[in-house]
Amino acid sequence: MEALHAPWRINYILAPKQPQTDASLFTRIAQSSEDDINLVVIRDKTCFALLNTFPYTGGHLLVVPYRQVDDLAQLTDDEMLNLMQITKKCQLALRKVMNPDGFNIGLNLGKVAGAGIAEHLHLHIVPRWNGDTNFMPVLAQITVLPEALQELAAKIRKTLTEI
Repeated sequence: MEALHAPWRINYILAPKQPQTDASLFTRIAQSSEDDINLVVIRDKTCFALLNTFPYTGGHLLVVPYRQVDDLAQLTDDEMLNLMQITKKCQLALRKVMNPDGFNIGLNLGKVAGAGIAEHLHLHIVPRWNGDTNFMPVLAQITVLPEALQELAAKIRKTLTEI
């Protein structure tokens, strides 16, 4: 079994957290109009997608319903369909923009399952390349992101308009 190591994420895990409010980080982003700053790449009927600020690897996207729910059973049929439609579009866009060899796509539901923002369901799309774990994260505990997040978001946004 191969392991995907992301030791740079420890900064996010150990960082002081915002005081808990009723609105999750994703709810605040959903209600914001600052898509460039928030790295939002697409907005649709019931869901949106954005680049992860603390990615496992370059191009790591999150697909999020506007409505704050913490479990699939709480999604309406329209929300579930839109979640998957955006996931499909984002996977196609990442293929065109980044040419990955494969993807990890999935959900972490609940803190015990690894959800960093457990109160607001979000689907991860993580592009993968053969040999994408190398000596940099293993020895130096850093990652090399090949492109600035703002630039990558702009490329993905443009590609999504063409799909």
